[in-house]
Amino acid sequence: MKSLLSVLLLSVASLSGCGKETASTANEKIETTESVQAEPAETTTQSTSDETEVDEVQQWLDNHTIEEKVAQLFIITPEALTGYNLVTEAGDTTRTAISQYPVGGLIYFAKNLENPEQTRTMLENTLAFYEEAGAMEPFLTVDEEGGRVARIGGNSAFGVEQVSCMYDIGQTGDVSLAAAAGVTISDYLLDLGFNMDFAPVADVRSNPSNTVIGDRSFGSDPQLVADMVIAEYNAMEEEGITPVIKHFPGHGDTAEDSHVGNAYTNKTLEELNECELIPFQQAIDDGVQVIMVGHISTPNITDDGLPASLSSYMINDLLRQQMGFDGVVVTDSFGMGAISQNYSSADAAVMAINAGVDIILMPEDFYSAYNGVLAAVESGEISEERIDESVRRILEVKLHTN
Repeated sequence: MKSLLSVLLLSVASLSGCGKETASTANEKIETTESVQAEPAETTTQSTSDETEVDEVQQWLDNHTIEEKVAQLFIITPEALTGYNLVTEAGDTTRTAISQYPVGGLIYFAKNLENPEQTRTMLENTLAFYEEAGAMEPFLTVDEEGGRVARIGGNSAFGVEQVSCMYDIGQTGDVSLAAAAGVTISDYLLDLGFNMDFAPVADVRSNPSNTVIGDRSFGSDPQLVADMVIAEYNAMEEEGITPVIKHFPGHGDTAEDSHVGNAYTNKTLEELNECELIPFQQAIDDGVQVIMVGHISTPNITDDGLPASLSSYMINDLLRQQMGFDGVVVTDSFGMGAISQNYSSADAAVMAINAGVDIILMPEDFYSAYNGVLAAVESGEISEERIDESVRRILEVKLHTN
């Protein structure tokens, strides 16, 4: 596979970040390097394996509190978990935080990842703390697309191959190169201890004014993008990484950047079906497990003014019922301006869950969002059955991939 990528390996000029990276004197101290041993693989028949998985999910739901269930609905940064300005190690503060808030996953950025030894130790300790707390293993995630979004590939200290931007791969028309990119990225992520990657990008580069996606997309031909995305995520799954395709219903048509404010597509549903939704529909038909929904408003489809990440129509009606997706829906970061400038963390979290979201990524204030969802369950605004529905989907992915 590596030889296929050799002509496309580029130096990464810059990384796509999430705010200024600043040093802190409050880094945690490592207390243990104990790693968690993976559970042995099932050796029984497929039907027995599926039944065991279902039984284990139901058993977990029956034996855990609403607080533990709601925690599964969040993927947050280690800083949001611990309250530190910068986390590059996992020690006592992380252990205590996990015992209190065993969130469904953690996401790491370039500032958290210094070198291979430091990253492996941090992730191994984090897993050990989950095991110590008797909690379900977390998604350990990163944005590693290749090209300019490469938290690890862009850091020479890791010594990994730098995968080209997806647009360059797409222009070759060779899906084996997309698969090779998936293998390369997955192999070094697995070696470090990650189990989920927020990639590949399924956006069609349909608006030349779009800058937030640009060369992160495989191209402007929706069928080409679909073929490339399917090749890459299948390769990632085969290697053992859970891929997350993004950003439904398609960020390639927007002229705005949802990191800093509202983003819109003025296309009708018919127009989206003819372009932006093609890669997502074909990935759903192929069995993709996790889809990220973006903060993209669709004024010619819905009249509520809500971004897709808060829209029951876009998630429940379109994505689930019309397109047939029954996997995990994760939002784009709720720290982005499109959400944080318009909604409180608690209100946005409650709206998202009621709209059909399963996992909320990086709320601006995690504790407010978490407590807001719990309060909504207590008041009856969100039913516990609705929480169980999302947790069931999450655990089915975790138990299938762990």
